[in-house]
Amino acid sequence: MGRVRLEAITWDRLGDLLAERLLDLKPADGSPWPRIAFDGAPAAHPGDLAHRVREALRVRGRSALVVGTEGFLRPASVRLEYGHRDVEAYYSGWYDTGALRREVFNPLEASGDGRVLPDLWDPATDRATRSPYVQLPPDSLLLMHGPFLLRHWFPFDLSVHVLLSPGALRRRTPDDEHWTLPAFERYEQETDPAGTADVLVRADDPRHPAWSG
Repeated sequence: MGRVRLEAITWDRLGDLLAERLLDLKPADGSPWPRIAFDGAPAAHPGDLAHRVREALRVRGRSALVVGTEGFLRPASVRLEYGHRDVEAYYSGWYDTGALRREVFNPLEASGDGRVLPDLWDPATDRATRSPYVQLPPDSLLLMHGPFLLRHWFPFDLSVHVLLSPGALRRRTPDDEHWTLPAFERYEQETDPAGTADVLVRADDPRHPAWSG
C-alpha cells in the first residue's frame, strides 16, 4: 500500500458523500445497474457502510439492493471439508463465487434482465434460503459487501475498502476467529485492497473513521 492521505469524517457524512458520488456513476460496460463493492474483513463491518449508503441513496430518490456475500457461503459439507479452521479453504473456498456471478452479476450485465437473487444459502441452518428474486429497475444500484471481494475480478464499477490495521483487526476479531487472520494478511499481500480500491476508509477507531476522499 502506498502513502494515501486520509481525512477525518463522520459515518453519516461519509454515507452522504459516497451516495452523492454514486448518483453520477455510469458503468463502463453500458449496464444500467452500477455495481459497488464494500470490501473488508467482518470485523470492519463493511455491510454497515453499505446499508448507510443505501439509506442515503433512498432519500435522494435512488433505489439500491444490498447483498452480503455471507448469503452465498457454500454448504458446510463443502466449506468445512478440511476442518473448521482451514485458512486456505476460508480464503479460497468458503464463498460460492460461481453462484454470485450467475445469480447477481450476470443479470446486471448490459444485456441482463436485472433479476437478482439476494441470497442463496443460510449458514445458520445450512439450507437454501429460498429467497425470492428481486427485480432491479434501471438505475438501481448493487451494493455488495464482504471480505476478499477485490480478488475475484467481479465487474465492480466502484470499490470501497474498509481498512483495519493489523493490530485493530486482531483486537476487533473475536478470539475464536483469530485463525482467519492469516487469510487477511495474504489478501493484503496478493491483492493490496487498500491500494487498488477507488475509495479507502480507515476504521481502526470505529467512532472516528477517515477516508481518502
